[in-house]
Amino acid sequence: MGALGMILTHPGDVPSLLRVAMMANRAKRLPRDANLAYCYDVLNKVSRSFAIVIQQLDEELRDAVCVFYLALRALDTVEDDMSIPIDEKLPQLYDFHEYIFDPKYSTECGEKHYRDLMMNYPRVTSVFLKLKKPYRDVIADIARRMGAGMAKFIEKEVMDMSDFDEYCHYVAGLVGIGLSNLWGASKMESEEFIGEEKLSNAMGLFLQKTNIIRDYLEDIQELPAPRMFWPRSVWSKYAKELDELQHEENHEKAVQCMNELITNALSHTTDCLKYMGRIKEPSIFRFCAIPQVMAIATLAECYGNVNVFKGVVKIRRGLSARIMLNCNNMYEFAKGFKHFASELVHKVDPRNDPNGEETMQRIEALEEACDKIIAEESERMQLSRIEDDTIPMTTRVFLWLMTFGYFLYAWNLQGVRVALGVNPHAGDTRVDEAQRILAALCIIGTTALVLTGKKV
Repeated sequence: MGALGMILTHPGDVPSLLRVAMMANRAKRLPRDANLAYCYDVLNKVSRSFAIVIQQLDEELRDAVCVFYLALRALDTVEDDMSIPIDEKLPQLYDFHEYIFDPKYSTECGEKHYRDLMMNYPRVTSVFLKLKKPYRDVIADIARRMGAGMAKFIEKEVMDMSDFDEYCHYVAGLVGIGLSNLWGASKMESEEFIGEEKLSNAMGLFLQKTNIIRDYLEDIQELPAPRMFWPRSVWSKYAKELDELQHEENHEKAVQCMNELITNALSHTTDCLKYMGRIKEPSIFRFCAIPQVMAIATLAECYGNVNVFKGVVKIRRGLSARIMLNCNNMYEFAKGFKHFASELVHKVDPRNDPNGEETMQRIEALEEACDKIIAEESERMQLSRIEDDTIPMTTRVFLWLMTFGYFLYAWNLQGVRVALGVNPHAGDTRVDEAQRILAALCIIGTTALVLTGKKV
């Protein structure tokens, strides 16, 4: 479905898409410092969505997180490049935390924008070395632990759920732990976040498992060798080899296998709620909340969806935009989790899915936790009154169309007079000019109303 089809099917997405487009443009505005500008430019290229989300953060913390992301993305590029011989790759993974201090370190690996990042890594190093020492220490420590973990799994297959959790810890749980340490080091959050690993790890595991589930086909078709992250103890119940799940004759079993992994991923959601409940700084909250709601939305899209084994499955752009704009507090976050949990409920069929009952138990536990938070936050923030102040979308669009009609009339008064058989110059030019100014102000005001839902 093209962009026009999506707009016609979901017209309510348009205001959100416009606002996110403006956010994306702001994300492309680069700092004056050449090396810092490079970091944000390449960030936009390797992850447009993260480049938008990172804009939620305070400037100092934003720069630290940008470098943190690029350092780990570079490490991930080394791990993912299947053309690097193992005897060369292992030392690079083990020593990468030292390379990030070397102003001359660069290498050729990866493809497209990732290759550009690796070849120009000294520019990232330049910014890294200017960060405050607590930030540098966090980034180096996580790079060390992650590199060692990746090296462990280069020649080790993900055999069971314990291995699955361990691998996801190394490549994503440590990211969550590192971010928590950055929050504490910045003093923008309590120093209790430093060293808080259980909930931070759960945040990372939830995101990583979602990505691994969604990216099955891309990973299994990777050249020169497939990347296999689904645990053998799970997929072996449904196929003799993992790559068999992509074939049409095995799709029924493939979907059941995927649903089992989705059920496992949902086990982290209540810990994610607990973590989010501890964050006090609004900018950090939004930064953390958006990917989490995106993840559960993706799981809801993937559950029972055979297209995961045929191509790329993503949530629609309009929904993604809405999520970005509605993760401002704990109430909205819990509402988002509850919404997509409810979508999952409608897809689960315990009669035809061997894991259906366990899936329902996980969803019910999540919904119960969300309901409790929603009730508490609604009472505390008196959100019912705030929501009543928001003008419904249909009313907003109607007012905008009416105003647009007046705008066309005011700016074509002479044409209107001609159509009515009146002298086109019969009107008072001052009155005509006043109407044009008023129409312009009205269209600006109603456009703002459509985008925000609030009177201006």
